[in-house]
Amino acid sequence: MIDWTTAILILAGVVGGIVNAVAGGATLITFPVLLATGLPPVAANIANAIAVSPGHLLAVLADRRSLPVLDRHLCLLLLLSAAGGLAGARLLLIIPDRLFILPIPALIAGATLLFALAPRIAKAADRSASTDHGTKRREAGLLALTAIYGGFFGAGLGIILTAILSLSEPHDIRRIKAVKNLLASVVAIAANLFFLLRGAVHWPSAFPMLLGAIAGGYAGGHLVRILPVNIVRAIVLTAGAAMTVAYAVKYWTF
Repeated sequence: MIDWTTAILILAGVVGGIVNAVAGGATLITFPVLLATGLPPVAANIANAIAVSPGHLLAVLADRRSLPVLDRHLCLLLLLSAAGGLAGARLLLIIPDRLFILPIPALIAGATLLFALAPRIAKAADRSASTDHGTKRREAGLLALTAIYGGFFGAGLGIILTAILSLSEPHDIRRIKAVKNLLASVVAIAANLFFLLRGAVHWPSAFPMLLGAIAGGYAGGHLVRILPVNIVRAIVLTAGAAMTVAYAVKYWTF
């Protein structure tokens, strides 16, 4: 017999998986649900990281033919992604819950804003694309910081990576998306392995949501053909805005 909390976590995972497949932004749905079940913020963030992590990896496997040749620059980006994800995860476990909750409304608001501006960010970055060495160095530096953020919180990680990669990649959005999914997967794997080794994962919360997210991602792969992306984006943005206000009231008012 499944209790109500487990059922809600599975349902949230399904919705998050569908949202990720169609438009991205699952964390804006799944993370607040984990908090609402009573899980402490840091534990909720870790459970969320475990639950939504298969999304990018499945996308890599589905579109692996679009991945570029493994050259020195891509190897550097992979190493920076792993190191940054590990550093962000370590930072998350160092700080106490009372400090982590303070930026939660801002983090959710920032992720919501990034999600809203994602199409414009991608277009602007695409127009400025360049392949010079200076741009590649800036790309590597920005990626290192982004990977740390990804290991620490991660909402909007794919959007940020897309914008960074567009600075130096050719005008091939499919290739950019493939590399973005690869790097996001490496960040998630590094961070999640650290959480697992430290015994920091609250499995009664993470596992049901993980199962739901996998099912939702599979369903979303089919629903993407019929679900209007604009409607899904509007739902995610509304949820993100509502959660920003709710947690600002909860954590910033005394």
